[in-house]
Amino acid sequence: MRRYLKVIGIALLALVLVVGCQSKNENKKNNANNQVAKNKNDTGFPNWGYDYQHTRHVPYDKITKDNVKKLGIVWQKDLSDWDKNVPNASEDFPIVQDGVMYVTTSLNRVFAMDASNGKKIWEWKLPKDVQEHLDKADLSLLEIVASRGVAVAEDSVFVLIADNRLAKLNKKDGKLIKMVNLWDSIEGVTLENRYYETMAPMYYKGNIYVGSSGGDNGIRGFVMAYKASNLEPAWKQPFWTIPKKGEGWVKGKYTGGGAVWNPMSFDPDTDMMYFGVGNPAPDYFAAVRPGKNPYTDSVVALDSKTGKFIWAKSEVEKDEWDYDAASTPMVLNATVNNKKKKVVVHGGKNGKWYAWDAKNGDTIYDGVPFVKIKHSPLPTDEKKAVPQWPGAEGGQNYAPETYDPTSNYVLIPGINKPSVAVAAKDEKEVEQKNGLFPGTSILPTPKGVEISGTITAIDLNTGKKAYQNKTEQPMRGGFTSTTTGLAFYGALNGDVNALDIKTGKVLWNMKSGGDQIMMAPSIYMVDDKQYVTFVTGTKIVTYGLGGNKKVIPEQSQGSGKHDNANHGSHGNKEKDKKQPANMNPEAIYKKSCVSCHGGNLEGKSGPNLQKVGASMSEQDILNQIINGGGRMPGGLVDNDQAKALAKWLSKKK
Repeated sequence: MRRYLKVIGIALLALVLVVGCQSKNENKKNNANNQVAKNKNDTGFPNWGYDYQHTRHVPYDKITKDNVKKLGIVWQKDLSDWDKNVPNASEDFPIVQDGVMYVTTSLNRVFAMDASNGKKIWEWKLPKDVQEHLDKADLSLLEIVASRGVAVAEDSVFVLIADNRLAKLNKKDGKLIKMVNLWDSIEGVTLENRYYETMAPMYYKGNIYVGSSGGDNGIRGFVMAYKASNLEPAWKQPFWTIPKKGEGWVKGKYTGGGAVWNPMSFDPDTDMMYFGVGNPAPDYFAAVRPGKNPYTDSVVALDSKTGKFIWAKSEVEKDEWDYDAASTPMVLNATVNNKKKKVVVHGGKNGKWYAWDAKNGDTIYDGVPFVKIKHSPLPTDEKKAVPQWPGAEGGQNYAPETYDPTSNYVLIPGINKPSVAVAAKDEKEVEQKNGLFPGTSILPTPKGVEISGTITAIDLNTGKKAYQNKTEQPMRGGFTSTTTGLAFYGALNGDVNALDIKTGKVLWNMKSGGDQIMMAPSIYMVDDKQYVTFVTGTKIVTYGLGGNKKVIPEQSQGSGKHDNANHGSHGNKEKDKKQPANMNPEAIYKKSCVSCHGGNLEGKSGPNLQKVGASMSEQDILNQIINGGGRMPGGLVDNDQAKALAKWLSKKK
């Protein structure tokens, strides 16, 4: 908190100087203790989940149930106006501090903007050598291409780079202060070894905490801490989520997993940290990794100061469906069984929601289902494969929950969508496909299968559902709530909404100008005005009371009119880019495109392609496939395959 007070008189001036020094010292102390989000006078959205417990619940009260219908667009900005080649930012969760918004794109561009009007303050691009490394990288090693945000603390901005580096930028001008290679302190953590980064780093009490993506590639998952001051290791060694290669259950050539690819949460009262751990690999071939495969598909608690293990709870003990414990846990002071209690809650990709005692991990609520659950051991014969619920996108993916202390409700974003998976016959089949996810096949979703989403309110006092709403699209973005009892969220059709948390009734709905919203909004104050910001594709759109600006479609390459900005993998991980394909376009599509656009071209993380030929020419489609655009990386198929695909898709009208 920074204040400049006008005073009269020498005595008052002296008093103010004393108070001012105390305020500055208190500010430094609070910043060091990571208590920014508890500051009653805070007006921003200082962390990925607002506070360090990741409740995504803000204290701002200007927007209420009575006036929420008066919300409109107050400013909107397309990052492609500044650079037509800017990557997609769909999975970014903006940070807002001191009136400045920080947005990061896939492949790690960082933008600082005036949070009141969207004007650019600075932009940071990767250094030439880092960019060249990524340009030459084998994109098949990156199951997703995303960057979910930054950490802002100690007058710096911290961002993880896709090829496993951590950068520290000057908060004022965006200039690079220091960059470190994770592989210098964590052996083997390189892109060439199938590690990569998509997560937002977390700042807590002077440290930056990181995990890694790549669990489907058979890497060895970890969590590590670095000193924010100089980016030197803060722990003696990483916390590894699985045994060393060749030890315990990790014995196969491509066995591994346990990635930590979403932010950690923290309890300022105990300094304990909590995080979800991803699936074991090979994903759909459990025979090579017998047993329970700890700590995969688990929520883990550590001492944040040392990395020492405290407890872990498994959500799936023998996973052959790709059921990560993907999302970030919340740490709550809630009413449970009519008593106040510190709990950790989490919704898994297995479609179940859990609550544990934050200190010792004792189970409070054990697996409350919030989506359709119907799965069975996977066959090795395609003819015997049947839909499995949840599918590989999970019941809850990375989309965050929110907690409203007034109602004592947790809101869970759900996905009702199956996958038809076929297990590998043997380890040889996995090796033939280079061990890349999933080491087997995902078949097209049968026609007529309903694909939808759910919004589930759980009463923490009872562990029971207060209500459940069905949504037309899977809930991929998540929630942010306010002290006035509203929860804001976006949808895959580009709509934005406000929900009455107590009743579940939608009170406000608008268009964003983008196609798919795959993040939760940031809600903040500037000059006593409350704002709600969403990111879709390369567009940032901000709503406020009295806003009346007309919706402008996203303008980035492969987006806007054609709604293709959100092509590209994003975490549902149903593709095997290494599988060979003939010139049959349907076979090519099945092997390289189905994970993002669906078995029936109905759209998933990428848009619906059932009528793509009505809005894009064959040449436009070909250019998109070859060169990429928005979040879709180019080069996923060779030129001949791209031509076959483009011709086939151009006829979809």
